[in-house]
Amino acid sequence: MNRNALKQLADWKNSSRRKPLILQGARQVGKTWLMKEFAKSAYDDFVYISFDQNADAANIFAETKEPKQILERLGLIRSKPLLPGKTLLILDEIQECPNALGSLKYFNEDAGEYHVMTAGSLLGTYLAKPMSYPVGKVNLIDVYPLTFDEYLAAEDSGMAQYYASIKSGKDYVAAFHGKLTEHYKKYLIIGGMPECVSVWAETKDPSKISPIQREIIKIYENDFSKHNGKVNSGRILMVFRSIVTQLAKENEKFIYNCIKEGARAREFEEAIEWLVSAGMVIRACNVSKPEHPLNVFAQLNHFKLFMFDVGLLKHMAGVHNEKILLKADYQFKGALAENYVLQQIRDIFDVEPKFFSPSATSEIDFIVQDDGEIIPLEVKAGENTASNSFKNYLEKYKPKKAVRYSMMEYMRTDRFTNIPLYLARKTKELI
Repeated sequence: MNRNALKQLADWKNSSRRKPLILQGARQVGKTWLMKEFAKSAYDDFVYISFDQNADAANIFAETKEPKQILERLGLIRSKPLLPGKTLLILDEIQECPNALGSLKYFNEDAGEYHVMTAGSLLGTYLAKPMSYPVGKVNLIDVYPLTFDEYLAAEDSGMAQYYASIKSGKDYVAAFHGKLTEHYKKYLIIGGMPECVSVWAETKDPSKISPIQREIIKIYENDFSKHNGKVNSGRILMVFRSIVTQLAKENEKFIYNCIKEGARAREFEEAIEWLVSAGMVIRACNVSKPEHPLNVFAQLNHFKLFMFDVGLLKHMAGVHNEKILLKADYQFKGALAENYVLQQIRDIFDVEPKFFSPSATSEIDFIVQDDGEIIPLEVKAGENTASNSFKNYLEKYKPKKAVRYSMMEYMRTDRFTNIPLYLARKTKELI
């Protein structure tokens, strides 16, 4: 697979301000593969320790926090020294060994010439636990499921090469519209979880995808009780299972009463924070004003929750593949398209995407900030692109840039840019 994060890892290795690195992300998004793949291509040698698989390795970090002693013992165990700049030390599932997590501070301060890369699932949730987290002493990279361009690289190398070549609207080729639209529909079904993409690329058997997605969901639900700390695991599960219902409503704003009758924010806000920090859901807040700086106007009590992977959302909603592949209108079509767009754009703008709902009858699906500009984004799941909210916003605020995603071909007008849904990842290049 060709993962965009590999470039981030290369930048980390070559940085003059390199610190021990932590890869954060939900389970099963490919953190272990990334570390090993990068180690094979960028280093002469690497040492891999998984605290989940090798509990005895934790003893090395329990006995000392001194990096040179740790490195010496690791060298003795494998009968080969770890060399600065040439050997990559990989510590996987580091959340299982708090002492190893705490030792990263000393690797940064006393052994900066050694390259240390770590990964862990649910690390963000540890902020609620009394443990030593090396704040300010590590570099962080968030790892997500495969985006559409990464999926394309595994599925269709020719289209992936064209996709990568798009630097502006001048590079758009209308002749590829049909083929890329089909790939977009398949992506809604398969999603970006590495195992799903890998199995699909190898077998082209859709019957193999749903069982994998079902298993991943079960793993996550089991994690709720295993790693919940002070947060009630039952409430985490209830919030997680309510996401489909929340997004199926005409107004997708998160409503606590959808979890259970009479539910209140104070009962479930910690569960929501747990899911967000674990990387399993994406939270988009409403803004009171579509103005710079966007974060200032975020309404933290008015938000939507999306799944971090559209394929898992599609599976949880029970949408039949036939409905997606054929030109059919079906319940949840709009929610899938919005979740897909958010998944593609969440890391390409200055701040996390928000939305703008000034009234019960008016809403802009997403609002983003780019170089100080505020850009409205409207998402349409099909070719019916009518939207009074988008039209009224353009008339009232007259933004320099505006985007409408749809199943139509790329097009620029004097008021907005229509971007095909499959090109959401290329939004910055196309506007």
